[in-house]
Amino acid sequence: MRLANDGFPCTHEAQDTMPESAPALTGLTDHPLRLALNNEIHARPPVPLEAPQLVSYVAISHDDEFPRSVEVTHLRNLAAAFAVPLPEATGDHLLLDVGAFRLKWERHTEFSSYSFFRRPEPDEPADGVAIRAVPPGWLAALPGRLLVATHIEIKAAADFPPQSILAKLSPTDSRQTVVSQVADGAGWVFTDFLLVDGWSRFLVLDGAFTPRQAGRTVQRLLEIETYRMTAMLAFPVAKAVGELLSRAEAELADLMDLMGSASSPQDERAVLGRLTRLAAEVERSVARTTFRFGAGAAYYRLVSHRVEELRERRIQGFPTIEEFMERRLAPAIDTCATIARRQEDLSSRIARNSQLLRTRVDIELQRQNGELLAQMNRRAKLQLRLQETVEGLSVVAITYYGSQLVQYLAKGAKHWLEPLTPEAITAVSIPVIAGIVALGLRRMRRALAVQEGEH
Repeated sequence: MRLANDGFPCTHEAQDTMPESAPALTGLTDHPLRLALNNEIHARPPVPLEAPQLVSYVAISHDDEFPRSVEVTHLRNLAAAFAVPLPEATGDHLLLDVGAFRLKWERHTEFSSYSFFRRPEPDEPADGVAIRAVPPGWLAALPGRLLVATHIEIKAAADFPPQSILAKLSPTDSRQTVVSQVADGAGWVFTDFLLVDGWSRFLVLDGAFTPRQAGRTVQRLLEIETYRMTAMLAFPVAKAVGELLSRAEAELADLMDLMGSASSPQDERAVLGRLTRLAAEVERSVARTTFRFGAGAAYYRLVSHRVEELRERRIQGFPTIEEFMERRLAPAIDTCATIARRQEDLSSRIARNSQLLRTRVDIELQRQNGELLAQMNRRAKLQLRLQETVEGLSVVAITYYGSQLVQYLAKGAKHWLEPLTPEAITAVSIPVIAGIVALGLRRMRRALAVQEGEH
């Protein structure tokens, strides 16, 4: 049966009207990312599973410290140990089947996951795990730091009735077990989310799962466990930032008191210096924690989506996975969100207070500049008066020296100037010389004034 463009089977009427083959896309140039983007949507499909099945899962944090090539080389060593070729890694994931088990590898932004699948042997211990067939040295040499380790055991509900397991559980036990029906009642999930020997454990009872449905359920449980832990990475950061914020808020309050009581520009500048240092400290914290808080919120949303996809039904007396996450995980994530908002709010408050204090300092500087200009203006006027006084004295001095020159000339030519005496000639020259000097200075001042007006 052919499929229509929307992915659903075509009706007989549609089959009669649709052409047998679509026209070729000749002459069109593909976008360089078209194939990769299309394949990304279909990447990481769940592995079909049938009961009984053992699943072991580890998530290794790499933080880009170990490049993809290191992990692929490690996977190639595992394939060589079982004398099988390593499949080509499509993007950042691959599925390796060595016969004794299957390994699904996926590389994510902050971590890489390794999922091991195998069917238990008939005479295998009851606590059998999927990694029993994995070389211990290879598992211990995984590049990175262990973040999540989980065992999942899938059993047939016909062989292990859910009621018999519930009868052994006590709702009042301190190690409260989470129990729920999933996939609209097609299966059961049992867990306590506790670490035993470093591993958390899930028991999944297959009541009416299809292989792909069982695979999707296991994949969702593994993603819930992984994203729960990666979301919690923000919680220690929030606690550390909370201590910083408490101290910074107290210091900001003290600085605001000092700003209100500042009595001199020096006091205000000192407060502004401390406020600037506090702002730098808070902004440094914001820069270092923004990604972690944002990632924690994104991972928590993924946890909520995966829990919703389980389609749980509550079992009387036992919490569901959704209830467990709301009671245990949600408060921690809310704390992280509160700290992130508090940090941003503190940064904004410091910025506003810094701007207010800078405005006060600028106003004081403008006032001081105004006073300085007024002083300069008074000094200029004083210098002008002094200059005018000096100009008057200059007239007197020039007149004196000029009259002395006239007197010397008159004495030298007194025989030609008779009956005029040198003293009379000198006396007559004094007002003439003074008038000429005063008129010259006046004309020079007018010329300078005209030039200054032109500029």
